[in-house]
Amino acid sequence: MNEVERIARFRSNHGIDHLVDVHTHFMPRKVMDKVWAYFDSAGPLIGRPWPITYRHDEEGRVARLREFGVRRFTSMLYPHKPEMAAWLNSWAADFASRTPDCLHTATFYPEPDAKDYVASAIGAGARVFKSHIQVGDYSPLDPLLDDVWGVLEDAGVPIVVHCGSGPAPGTHTGPAPMEELMRRYPKLTVIVAHMGMPEYREFLDLAERYERVYLDTTMAFTDFAEEDAPFPSDELPRLDVLRQKILLGSDFPNIPYGYIHQLEVLERVAPDSDWIRAVCRDNAAALFGLDG
Repeated sequence: MNEVERIARFRSNHGIDHLVDVHTHFMPRKVMDKVWAYFDSAGPLIGRPWPITYRHDEEGRVARLREFGVRRFTSMLYPHKPEMAAWLNSWAADFASRTPDCLHTATFYPEPDAKDYVASAIGAGARVFKSHIQVGDYSPLDPLLDDVWGVLEDAGVPIVVHCGSGPAPGTHTGPAPMEELMRRYPKLTVIVAHMGMPEYREFLDLAERYERVYLDTTMAFTDFAEEDAPFPSDELPRLDVLRQKILLGSDFPNIPYGYIHQLEVLERVAPDSDWIRAVCRDNAAALFGLDG
C-alpha cells in the first residue's frame, strides 16, 4: 500500500473526507533552495541530520498535498532579515491567487514599515500570518512590532508563531515572551507551532488561559521529535481537554519522514476519532471559516 492509499485509509477510518493542514511551506524558489541547503548542512538551528522527504518542485508539492486529501493548506514563509517580508508577501499573494486551496499567507519582521505592509496584506486578503522567532532572531516584544500585533489583534487574523525552543533554542524563544505578549494583546489569535516543543506544558497552559491561543501538531508526537523532545505522558489528558484548540500541522515538505507518519502518530495520543476529526479538519475549518 503506497502513502496515498495509507492516508486515504486513515481518513476513512476516522470519517474525514479531507484534511486541513495549517503548517505547510511554500516559498520563492531561491528561498526554498536556501532553506533546504540549511537543512542539508544540519545547521545550528537544527543540530542533527534532517533529510527532506518531499524535495519536489512547487507544482509537484501542491499535487502531492492534493493526492493526500489536503483540501486547504498554507504557504508558511518568513524573513530572516529586514526588507524581506514585503517581498515575500508579494510572492505569497501571487501564489495564493494561482493556488485556490492555499490559505493566503503573509509574514513580517520588526522594521519601521511593518505595520503598513501587514495592513496591506490583510487588505489584500491574507488569512494567516507566520512569525518565526527562532529563525528571525527577534523578540515578539520588540517595540517595532507593537503596532503589528495591534493590527492583527483587531483584524482577528491568526498568526502561526514558532516560539518554542525546538529543535534548538533561540535568543528569544520559550514561553516567557509569549506570555507577556498575550498579556498585552489578550485577543490576539495565535497558533503555537509544534505544540510549543519542547516547552509543551507551558504552551498548553497558555492555550488554556487565553481564548484565542491554539496549538498545531507540527512534528509533535513523531518518532523523530520524540527522540529529543518527548511529549510528557502526564500531559496527555490535556489534549482531550483542549481538543478544540489543536490543529493539524505537518511542516510539509521539510520533514524527515512521510506525511502519513504525522497522521498515524495522532492515533497514539487521540482519546477518540472525534478528536482526530476535530484536529485534522474541523477546528481549522471553524477558525478560518472554511466551507465543507
